[in-house]
Amino acid sequence: MALLEQQEIDQALDGDLKSWSQEGDMIVRELKAPSFLEGIELVRRVAEAAERADHHPDIDIRWRTVTFRLSTHSEGGLTGKDLAMAGVIDDLV
Repeated sequence: MALLEQQEIDQALDGDLKSWSQEGDMIVRELKAPSFLEGIELVRRVAEAAERADHHPDIDIRWRTVTFRLSTHSEGGLTGKDLAMAGVIDDLV
């Protein structure tokens, strides 16, 4: 899968993925769950979707704060798979 051009990334972040930001070759979304257990449940739902898509985010859980980071490591940056997975995560939040 081809790496995205910066213009494509900017367009996605200014469009449907407004809750995401770019950090280097990753897109990142941080959110606060209402409780620790609800954060864990969100991670479980995202993990199931990631398995189906065969595209797995880096996930960091700090009490109620859950951070998702997406990058296509095999390609060395952002691809359409990352934008698609970000959309799936947004639908699950």
